[in-house]
Amino acid sequence: MAAPHAGPVTAPTAKQRQAEATRTRLLDAAFDEFQRYGLAGARVDRIAEHAASNKRLIYVYFGDKEQLFDTVLVRNLEPMIDGVEFTIDDLPGYAANLFDYLEARPELLRLFAWRTLEHSDASTASEIERDSYRTKSDAIAEAQAAGLISADLPGSHLLAAILALVQSWSAASPALALAQGAEEDGPERRRQSVYSATTRLIEVR
Repeated sequence: MAAPHAGPVTAPTAKQRQAEATRTRLLDAAFDEFQRYGLAGARVDRIAEHAASNKRLIYVYFGDKEQLFDTVLVRNLEPMIDGVEFTIDDLPGYAANLFDYLEARPELLRLFAWRTLEHSDASTASEIERDSYRTKSDAIAEAQAAGLISADLPGSHLLAAILALVQSWSAASPALALAQGAEEDGPERRRQSVYSATTRLIEVR
């Protein structure tokens, strides 16, 4: 039996294309503003100016500043979740690949840091982010129950520790780079440390 005819696909109008282009410019400008100044320090006037747009459209498209911040977060979290494969059989590889992803995007790390400082209420997290962490934590717990990785920590705690390792150098004091043995470290050496530390964290003793 033939599938029902879905009807013609209507191309977006010039007005719709213009609205989408404006929305994209506002999101790009908001990302730059939020990663520089955080949620409290960001100014919608600057966002509108940098997007060559009217400030009123921020409220039309996104609601208030907090909703805009949440939209920017989701817009940048989704590519990271999709782009860094989580493989329970290779958690060190996952940690190293996530390190690479964030190393290439320091502005994204700054945005995440501002979120932790100013907007850390779990109720504001998107369903996509919550589902991602829930799926990863459950997979770790199942592997622990099967004796494949260390069960010293609950699954969610182990995931938190791995994510902390990934971001360890971005969260550390810049002065630490002056410590013995660290002054000449580059991203590749730090990546290897993340891989090795994750390997030791999950090994069954």
